[in-house]
Amino acid sequence: MGFQSVNKMFERSFQANWERAALSNYQGITLKYSDVARRIEQLHICFRNCGIEKGDKVALCSKNQANWGVCFLAATTYGAVPVPILHEFKPENVQYLVNHSDARVLFIDDANWEGMSETDMPDVKLIVRMSTLEYIYAADKSFIEARERLADEFKALHPDGFGPEDLNYFEDGPEDLALINYTSGTSGFSKGVMLPYRAIWSNIRFAGESAEPQMTCESNMVAMLPSAHMYGLMFELLFEMTIGAHVHFLTRVPSPKVIMKAFSEIHPDVIIAVPLIIEKVYKSQVKPAADRNKTWLSIPLLDQIVLGKIREGMINAFGGNFEEIILGGAAFNPEVEQFLRRVKFPFTVGYGMTECGPLITYAHWNRTKKGSCGYAISGCSIRIDSPNPYKIPGEVQVKGDNVFVGYYKNRQATKASFTNDNWFKTGDMGVMDDDGYLYLRGRSKCMILGPSGQNIYPEELEAVINNVNYVVDSLVIEDNGALTALIYPDYRQGQIDGLEAEEVMQRITDCLPDINKIVPGYAQIRKIEFLSEDFERTPKRSIKRYLYQR
Repeated sequence: MGFQSVNKMFERSFQANWERAALSNYQGITLKYSDVARRIEQLHICFRNCGIEKGDKVALCSKNQANWGVCFLAATTYGAVPVPILHEFKPENVQYLVNHSDARVLFIDDANWEGMSETDMPDVKLIVRMSTLEYIYAADKSFIEARERLADEFKALHPDGFGPEDLNYFEDGPEDLALINYTSGTSGFSKGVMLPYRAIWSNIRFAGESAEPQMTCESNMVAMLPSAHMYGLMFELLFEMTIGAHVHFLTRVPSPKVIMKAFSEIHPDVIIAVPLIIEKVYKSQVKPAADRNKTWLSIPLLDQIVLGKIREGMINAFGGNFEEIILGGAAFNPEVEQFLRRVKFPFTVGYGMTECGPLITYAHWNRTKKGSCGYAISGCSIRIDSPNPYKIPGEVQVKGDNVFVGYYKNRQATKASFTNDNWFKTGDMGVMDDDGYLYLRGRSKCMILGPSGQNIYPEELEAVINNVNYVVDSLVIEDNGALTALIYPDYRQGQIDGLEAEEVMQRITDCLPDINKIVPGYAQIRKIEFLSEDFERTPKRSIKRYLYQR
């Protein structure tokens, strides 16, 4: 099947599912596809009145909610370029990304707007409160006046009422820029991934082809991952909007208790999650049950009865109606994976990156292999940069419709991310088997994936830590799901200043609250450990990071 315009897919879906539920805030409002279309049309009018043109950037920063989906779809169907920004970023980081992306419109909620000012974003023409779609700021008085006349203008444009036949969304081409998704939030290291529409289309196409059974307009999805992250955006919103499914946004912090309650009420057809959610359920509910029945699990035949009951309990805990749980965004605990395979729990582990929109590999749960993250999606090719890709780990490299075109305003990083023959260098190490299944063996890049799939770049955190007095160098590592900073202090300078080693370490420790005020909320440093000697280093004086991973 050749490329199809993504926005025209939205248009056809909206027309076919006009009276069906589209977007809901869990335990809150529900918008039908007709309601979403109406709000999109109103925003299109606002864009025109404010001089927003096709190709202009539209930034979005707020927690998950129905209007997040409305605003994103309004931008893309207008022909603008959405720029999703994680709502957990600090105000100064949000402002930097808005400016760096050249955004002309910013959709934001009150909690994120605190500490920000339109004067720090001089190119922004319009700032809109996402929850109500009211203007917070307009660069010209005429924009406010036009907003006040919006109802009359809408009626004048649609005197016979607004219906499915009135939709005429921007028709995108495969190489048109679909969105810019930033991989981090600190200015010195931010990279804006430019995804063309072919990358969005290839992921949507594969989701439609791979679902077993096929998701339909009758399907329900619980959106609990950040919509500003490519994993959640693609598979908890965009794909669903092309088939007429119903998306339920968890607008509160997605704690296991809230998630399980939502699953029990909504009964989702497919669950998109990060491993942490499954691991928490395993540790809190499954493992205790397994330990209580340890004797029975050691007896043939009886063990199958016990395992069957554990499986049934887990399936019911996740709503009882799902085809499979698709895990991604972080490494999966081997102990949990082994047990879930033993009970034949319907889960699979995929692999992707923002730069691939995001999916690279996937296999349905009944075809997946232990330790594997599946095989390449259609339209995507994988190769391992290794003399023996079946035994010796090498860098995973990707080519295909799903691959991005480069980093926004960063030619150097773009060039460094591709081989001379134009394969994307993922920075991940892996091997493949004879069937094309990929097995990741580690990350050659330093990125740490947060519990909800956020990209955490340790260099950013280390740059903050290294500014603290008496710190020679630091290394941030993941340690049992939290972040630990390994620090080599400047003991010599401490001696010069009349401080004992313990006093130097205490002064650095006392700065931890100030460090955590600067870094994003999901990248808080939980613990500091001090080294008595400098880090092991390469000839270029870089730290040999692999020696310190746990």
